[in-house]
Amino acid sequence: MRNPIKLLALALALPAAAAMASETAPSPDTEAKIRDLLTGQGYEVTEIEAEDGLFEAEATKNGKAYEFHLNDQIEVVKIEEDSEDD
Repeated sequence: MRNPIKLLALALALPAAAAMASETAPSPDTEAKIRDLLTGQGYEVTEIEAEDGLFEAEATKNGKAYEFHLNDQIEVVKIEEDSEDD
């Protein structure tokens, strides 16, 4: 009886582990689309990651740092100016 329970627990844990792994690295295609979008607006992109169901990109422009939050359609849903106090 214990083996089916362990297998069930493993089967339930694997998708969660895969989702967590994808939370930190968007696909190369997605990363390229985000870079193209932001560099086309004059930003220098320094980092792109996936977090909390959104893509987050850190970029600079005119000496200021910004954090962009984008949805899965590569649409900006929020922009925050990054301060060094964070």
